Amino acid sequence: MLALDVDFARARRFMRDGQLTPNGVTDPLLLQAMDEIPRENFVPEALRERAYADAPVPLGQGRAMLAPMVLARLLQMALPQPGERALVLAAGTGYGAAVLARMGLQVTAIESDPALATAARHALDFSLTENRPVVQQGDPRLGAPSGAPFRLILIEGMVEEVPGGLFSQLGEGGRLVTVRHEAGPVGRGILLRRAGGAVSEIAGLDAAAPLLAEFAPAPGFVL
Repeated sequence: MLALDVDFARARRFMRDGQLTPNGVTDPLLLQAMDEIPRENFVPEALRERAYADAPVPLGQGRAMLAPMVLARLLQMALPQPGERALVLAAGTGYGAAVLARMGLQVTAIESDPALATAARHALDFSLTENRPVVQQGDPRLGAPSGAPFRLILIEGMVEEVPGGLFSQLGEGGRLVTVRHEAGPVGRGILLRRAGGAVSEIAGLDAAAPLLAEFAPAPGFVL
């Protein structure tokens, strides 16, 4: 049964003070955005009381929203700057896109599941009064070539591999962040940066995140 008496504003403060800042999230714009965006608008109504839990929140369709601390640490690795153009892939119901937009970035969000894409548009309408992300239904592996180059790409989940074609959609100095699957249930947050035509990698936090089926390696040819 839905907990109708949850004080969500208080829950956001507990998220900031109990999950984010103790785990090294210090970016003031990021903290402000996550303190202001109503995360409960982006989860299924029956699960709203779990919106600020330190764990992924199921969205249906085999998908889940990243835990607040995981999302915040990934975004802080990427150093988002107001005015930059950002691409969010496997955007789910749009929470990560909303946070980046509230930080002042111009955001395009790609989601493959039509129900989740519709939910994202609805949640964004109720959560932002201006600078709303553009939500498109499509294959997140392909990115958004017509909108490239981007300064920041967020893949909002755990991936087996990052498609090489996405690097061509990063401008010079562009950053891509995601969680890469490793042995066991926990993945590794990574930052990939394009500079001088090459891509470098920095490893970050250990992170539990939903594994995105769209980013599984293509099956090889077997005789």
